Formats: sequence, structure tokens, C-alpha cells
Amino acid sequence: MLGNHYDNGGDHVMELQSPPAPHPPSLILSFSNLSYCVKYPERRSFITRPAEGRLGRTTTVLDSVSGEAKEGEIMAVLGPSGSGKSTLMDALANRISKRSLKGSITLNGETLHSNLLKAISSYVLQDDLLFPMLTVEETLMYSAEFRLPKSISTAKKKARVAALLDQLGLAGAAATIIGDEDHRGVSGGERRRVSIGADVIHDPVVLFLDEPTSGLDSTSAFMVVNVLKRIATSGSIVIMSVHQPSHRIVQLFDRLLFLSNGRAVYSGSPSELSKFFLDLGQPTPESESRCEAALDLISKLERKTLLDLSRKLDLAQKQSLKAMAVLPLREAVSASIAKGKLVSGVVDFANPFWVEVAALTRRSFTNIRRSPKLLTTRLMAVAVIGVVLATIFWRLDSSPKGVQERLGFFAFAMSTTFFSCAEALPVFLYDRCVFMRETAYNAYRRSSYVLANCVANFPPLVLLSVTFAGITFFAVGLAGGFSGFFFYFLIILASFWAGSSFVTFVSGVVSNVILGLTVVAASIAYFLLFSGFFITRYRIPVYWRWFHYLSLVKYPFEAVMHNEFDGQGRCLVSGWQVFDESPLQDVPSATKEKLLVAMSEVLKANITGNTCLAWGRDVLRQQGIDEPGKWVCLWITVAWGVFFRVLFYLSLLLGSKNKRR
Repeated sequence: MLGNHYDNGGDHVMELQSPPAPHPPSLILSFSNLSYCVKYPERRSFITRPAEGRLGRTTTVLDSVSGEAKEGEIMAVLGPSGSGKSTLMDALANRISKRSLKGSITLNGETLHSNLLKAISSYVLQDDLLFPMLTVEETLMYSAEFRLPKSISTAKKKARVAALLDQLGLAGAAATIIGDEDHRGVSGGERRRVSIGADVIHDPVVLFLDEPTSGLDSTSAFMVVNVLKRIATSGSIVIMSVHQPSHRIVQLFDRLLFLSNGRAVYSGSPSELSKFFLDLGQPTPESESRCEAALDLISKLERKTLLDLSRKLDLAQKQSLKAMAVLPLREAVSASIAKGKLVSGVVDFANPFWVEVAALTRRSFTNIRRSPKLLTTRLMAVAVIGVVLATIFWRLDSSPKGVQERLGFFAFAMSTTFFSCAEALPVFLYDRCVFMRETAYNAYRRSSYVLANCVANFPPLVLLSVTFAGITFFAVGLAGGFSGFFFYFLIILASFWAGSSFVTFVSGVVSNVILGLTVVAASIAYFLLFSGFFITRYRIPVYWRWFHYLSLVKYPFEAVMHNEFDGQGRCLVSGWQVFDESPLQDVPSATKEKLLVAMSEVLKANITGNTCLAWGRDVLRQQGIDEPGKWVCLWITVAWGVFFRVLFYLSLLLGSKNKRR
């Protein structure tokens, strides 16, 4: 049932037709005696500091709240700030731990389990977490690829997106990017409707929304609720929290639930508000919105009066639930599917693993291609560091002094690859927020996201590695020719891979950018300290030596050292060079020759000015570098990257439950 269209200030709006004739609802979501308490710690903590006077106290956020929401209706949860609106939404949407939440939530009289709820519902958060460089149509299309099964053709998915764009009043903005602070995009009202569209693309039976009109002007807020009304009349249960709605928005609501101090004090239709005022002995307001007047009145009532209202409401709700006759849940869900709801059926995920990976990878590549700022910044930083290193360590010779300078170059170069990865942390953290929203209701698997993240972020690492290796290898005068350069490129790439994986893992366990950057910088500094450059492995105290083997910088550093010095035919110290960097370096050559003869007699060996006294392997032995070889070090570095990706997956698996405790 489509409505008429009109333009209002450039916005494409759809006006509702008269709702169809009422029919008995086939689905009813009921909740009874929902209670939730928050207990503050008994002692002050350095990290979490509860307000003065709350130490050891237990605060009741929800207190025996009951109610019902029916198919085809919008139920609005209202109340003053701190009344428990968002907490009730979280409770109904299964975002509070079962151990903490008391009471029951049923659908058609049967307990609503978590897996079923994820399959038949969606939750639109208060924050619009969308990728800024995707267009409106692309955002909805990717949601369709995640939510709609593979059995539905691409053409039908596009048709579904086109119909939804029309229903949301977004057809005129389909090709506009979402936008952010740096890129102009859609308006705030359009952005909110895109968020709603992304979560209703699969036509859920139950739709939860946490204050969807917050931050919007009256016209945009009305348009958003207008869209929700259409979604409800199409056969969905819509439950939303709202703060001070306008009069015309209230007229779109079918049921109101007022909360005060965590208790329900009114439940009924907007037209029955006059009875609410009469019960309290208050005149029914005529010149202002009854809903606003009710909110003002509730905030002024004494606690005893509110408790009396809550008890009367509880009794009425229980009698209403007992008198209700509905279909069994399985039959009701099947009927909804037959009417076009839940086109994927009641399953954990709509698509197989490889379909999810392909869609997530395409979306990531699109974001990277349209957001070149991060890659360009990282590329320029790596190029500048490479040029600085190349000019400082220009054409190092094979003298003992040149050998020491090579060690310094390798240590700085390897640590640079890890430090440069920290720049991507803010992007990873934002991506994780979008991931949390999308996976809260099984849009795709966590494993699919981790693999797609690896695939999409690998090509930029190759570009960074080619740039750094190409600038520094030949300019510094490193050994090995083409084969040496190829291995040098591989170990730089492996270092970027391990560093990127480590930063990705940090983004999975730390939600704050400043804290995340601190953790990354401190960790890499310790990795460099224990890499074996500043102090060799054998001179590290035994109680700290275990950290040497956990250092991410150790293995790339030892790999490039093997690549440079692990060769039989390269002499690094000749007889004449023994006197370099010593008090004898300025004596005449004849004197040096006599000293070499004397040394030969003492050591019983023929030592001349051209005799090689130190080879590349001697340098490795002096640095405490023996085993493993360079290829093993390369694979260990790659393995570190894989290990941190696995840890990232586990952090998402254990830390993305989206539930209060």
C-alpha cells in the first residue's frame, strides 16, 4: 500500500493513506515484571569512580514494568530523563544479561529466545553508525546482501532497495554519499532514515528504536515517525523510545507507555490520556499537547501517587494478558513469512560464509578507494621516512664503522614499519562500531568480517612495502642484489602485516583512540628494546629474556641481518682495518705493517693488510644472532600477524555481546 508523494523543502516525502481496516493482531510482544538494578562498587577505583554517595548502593533502573505491543502498531516509550526509557528498550531487545534482568518477555505467550529474536527483529541505535563514503543506495544494497538470502537474485534485491528508498522518501538522495565532517552528504533526517532502512531491509517482525527523533527538527522528526508508521501498518511491531514528541507525532502513535523512576505509570492510546488526567483529579489540557502535559504532570507527582498509579496499571496489564487469545508462536511466524516477512526464514545467518566475505570485501575496497586520505598519509609518511633514512645512510661501506651504521639502519627501519601502522587505529575503531551494530542481529559472521578485513587491507600494505623497500635498499647500498632486494621487500611486507594485525587486535579490545594509541606506541617501544639491537640476547637478564622471544621487532631485525651478513664471500674487516677506531689508526702505514707482522708471529698466522679478519657471520655471532635463519624469521613474522588476527576474532567473539551486565 503506497501513499501519495509531495516535496517539502527539497525532501521527498510520502504521505500515508488511511490505514486498512483493523484486524486481530497475529503477533503480540508482552513483557511482565521487568526489573533491572545497577550495583555500584563498594570501593573507589582508579578507573571507574562512582558519584559521591553511590558507593556500595544498588539503584533500581526498572521496577516491575509490564506492557504489550501488537503487530501493526507503534508503541512509544516516554518519560523524563533518567526514567528508564533506554534501559527498557535494551531489555526488550535482549541487550541486558539474563542474570541481571528479572521478569519475562514473550511473543504470543511463548518465551522469546535470543536466537529467534535476532532472526525476527532489528534495533536502530540512537547513533547513526554508517560508512560516510558510501551512497544511500549502496548502504542499503550492502545491507540487502547481508540480510537477504543468496536465493534471491541481485535484480530482486535491487528492486527491494528501490522500493525501500521510495518508502523512506530517499529516492532523490539515492546517489548522495552519507557524508561526515569533511564531506558534505545527506541531511540529519535523511541520515536517520538511512539507518532505519539498513535495519528494516529484511522486513523484520519486531523493530526497536532508541530515540530515533533525537537531534532532528520537527519536520525531519515527523518524517521519520511517518516512515515508522508505514512499517508498522505493513505488519510489524514497532517499539520506540522518544523524548518530548510534538503533537502531530503523538497522533501517529497507537500506544503510549509512560515511565517514571523506572516504573510504568500509564499505558494506553493517546486518545485515552483524558482519563489519565481525570484519575489524578487534574483538568484535561485543551491548549497544549496532552502528551507534554502528562510528562510535566508525572515529573511533579509525589512518589506515593506514582506508586499507586503503577500498581493499578500492573493489575490492569495482567488482566489484559490473561484475556488475550493469540496464535501459537510457530504458526504466527509462519504466517508472517507467508505474507512476505522474514524472507530468509528463521535461521542464524541469511547467507553462507563465502557470500558474506565477498560482500564485506567489496564494501571495504569501496571505502578504501573513496577515502584515499588515510592511505595517502601513510604512504607519504613512509616515503618521507625512507628518503630521510636513505640520505642519512647513503651508500654505506663495508668498514667496521659501516657495519655498525647498518645495524642502526635496520633497527630503525624495522621499528618504523610497526609505528606507521598505528595511524590506522581510529579507522579500525570506527569500523568496529559499525561491526557491532550490524552483527548485533546476525547480519553476518564475525569470522567473515575478520577475513574480509585481512583481504581488503593487504593491498595497501604491499604498496607501502614496495615504496619503502624501493627507496632504501639501493640507496643505502645493502647487499644481495635482486634476490636480496626481493627478500628485503618480503620482510618489510611481513612487518607491515604483523604491525597492522597487532593494531587491529588492539582496536578489538580498546574502544578509546587515545588509550589505543598509547598501548600501541608503548608496546612497539618495548618490542624494539628487546629486539636484540640495544642489548644482545645473551646479555639480557634471564628474568627478561622471555620477552625477547615475544618481541615483534626481533624477527624482522634478525631476518634483514641474515640477509645482509649471512654470506661466505663478504669480508667486513681486513688487516688494515684492525686499527680503525683505535689510538693506532693514525700511525704511518709502515708502522701498521710491522704491527701486523708482530701479530702474525704471536698468533702463528700470516696476517697482512689484505687478510680478512671478520666475515659477515662473525657480525651475526657478535650480535647473538644464529638460529633461526632468515626464511624462518620471515614465516615467524607472518605467523605473528595470523596470531593477532585470531586474537582479534576472539576479542570480537567475546567482547561484542552488546549487553549490559
